[in-house]
Amino acid sequence: MDLTWPFAESPSSDEDAPDPSPPQRHVWLRLLSTTDIHAHLLPFDYDRNTEVSDFGLARTATLIEEARAQAPQTLLFDNGDFLQGTPISDVVALETCTGESCHPVINAMNSLGYAAVGLGDHEFNFGLDWLGHALAKAHFKVVCANVVTELSPEGPTQDTLLHPPFALIDVPVRDSEDRPENLTLGVIGFVPPQVTTWDHTHLHGRAHARDIVEAAHAHVPVLRAKGADIVIALAHTGISPGDPHPGMENAALALAGVDGIDAIIAGHAHEVFPDPSLAVQRRTKWTDIDHRRGTLGGVPAVMAGYRGSHLGVLDLQLTKSGGVWRVRKHKSQARPVQPAGAPATPPAPALCALAQPAHSATLDRNAMTLGYATQPMHSYLAQICPSPALGPVLDAQRDALSAALARHPASGLPILSATPPFRTGGHAGPRAYTDIPAGPLVMRHLGDLYPFPNTLVGLKLTGADIFDWLERAASCFHQMSPRLRCQPLWNAAFAGHAFDTISGVTYQIDLTSPARYDPEGRLRNKNARRIIDLRLDDAPLSHAQEVLLATNSFRAFGGGPYKWTTPYDVVHRGKHRIKDLLADHLRTTNECPSDTARSWSFLPVEGSSALVETGPGLRDYPEDIARIGATDLGDTEAGFMRLDIPL
Repeated sequence: MDLTWPFAESPSSDEDAPDPSPPQRHVWLRLLSTTDIHAHLLPFDYDRNTEVSDFGLARTATLIEEARAQAPQTLLFDNGDFLQGTPISDVVALETCTGESCHPVINAMNSLGYAAVGLGDHEFNFGLDWLGHALAKAHFKVVCANVVTELSPEGPTQDTLLHPPFALIDVPVRDSEDRPENLTLGVIGFVPPQVTTWDHTHLHGRAHARDIVEAAHAHVPVLRAKGADIVIALAHTGISPGDPHPGMENAALALAGVDGIDAIIAGHAHEVFPDPSLAVQRRTKWTDIDHRRGTLGGVPAVMAGYRGSHLGVLDLQLTKSGGVWRVRKHKSQARPVQPAGAPATPPAPALCALAQPAHSATLDRNAMTLGYATQPMHSYLAQICPSPALGPVLDAQRDALSAALARHPASGLPILSATPPFRTGGHAGPRAYTDIPAGPLVMRHLGDLYPFPNTLVGLKLTGADIFDWLERAASCFHQMSPRLRCQPLWNAAFAGHAFDTISGVTYQIDLTSPARYDPEGRLRNKNARRIIDLRLDDAPLSHAQEVLLATNSFRAFGGGPYKWTTPYDVVHRGKHRIKDLLADHLRTTNECPSDTARSWSFLPVEGSSALVETGPGLRDYPEDIARIGATDLGDTEAGFMRLDIPL
């Protein structure tokens, strides 16, 4: 009778010290997981039109096959954001998946044998009807406990849900003495409650969201009562340290405090947990986040990066006492498809063949010509100075809103336009920047300029609102001190796409002032003012001046550190995606960019400089480095280029 751990490495026990007692009769169960695939079926970057080595579900599929071969009992899960993110889903599937056809992502997931999936926020990007059609062909269970069509005053268990909150999966297993057991696995899904804000256009009046922890406290006991021996949370939510609070976007750690949850498969944040580079730290500031043991609040957990960069592997040793199963030991891993210093995992041929028709259709569409770029457009410096890559988006939004409001009473008001840079590195890595050379613009460049399926929203605002909007954007930076060199500029607590540029006005940002807002848009310092000399048509913009603002649906309804705009403010709610408006704009104007984005600058800070990390691709543009007077400090271990920039 072999009672050793069967999965290559020793598991983590409930205590740091080894357990000298021989384990009682037990069952091994391996849970495999993916998260935030974002329709990256193949190891291919459609924006760059090139193969890649470090992501793609086809590479992950090879790891899945290997992991299944290593363990006697395995199940495969995904916790959301699998349907949106590349032209395969956002364009080709959106246009062609009708009638009896199967979405290419669903087809791939069916072939890999997923047992159950949770929904992510991006599953709702194309509306509920489209989502229902895409999921109709799924051979796996779909769970989501906190998005509902009707809220009940009696609590979450009485809500009318969009999808089942949980699923029960019977797993025939054999224990360590080769005796048969029937294990009932309970799987419950959660999504950030902000989804109804982010996809307000599609969900308003049709869906509501509960707080993640509130929904868990209500549904987990029901799941247990229905016979679940072990409960796994497919939690499309990241790991946020600190005290929990209602409406948390990243609530995986808070979820670990819900009695009855045995393991957490997290996501949404595009991070890796446990992170081997942090596992050497026996104790950290946040002791409830333990990379060494792979636990959140003592609960086994895993988060498998994104785009298929990793496979989550959660091995559980289960013992039964008094008819109750519990996790006695565990091991958590996030296995990369490209380990450091090793060759990339080869893609699975079967999945590649399955995805090939959709891939070929996507390549054909991506090659269609739209216009011509008169100069390079990149986002390497978009958080430092105005970026030409934002110009076409700002122009397209402004022109589309102007046309939509041609007969509106507010049509005579000045039209401003707001957009962030969407590709700014961060968790996506040092290659995740817009980089379009001068020359022909083709359809694939649309995803580089505008990767999300947001729609256009027109707002009627005042000068005071514009001041506030820009203060929220400028809060992304650290406060700078005079006569201090190499100060970190970007506050990494903010997402890169939280920094909006507004065209049609000019302004400066005073970095010596403290930030007015925190990353969640809460007022941090009511006396702080970073936006100075805000001007419209070379005259100061008064707080009472009325203007129109063209923006995207995510931002208009409170996405990021921005406030929810009232129905009174909304003068236009478009049905077409901004990406489509951008394509029309590029076809019409033929040449771009303009100087629309050149609207802001930092107020000089005497004797100071800022430390900035960006993509090493910036070195292909030495004139841009020279223009801002930057010093190249080399690369970080993660591959980002470090710049010292005078302020």
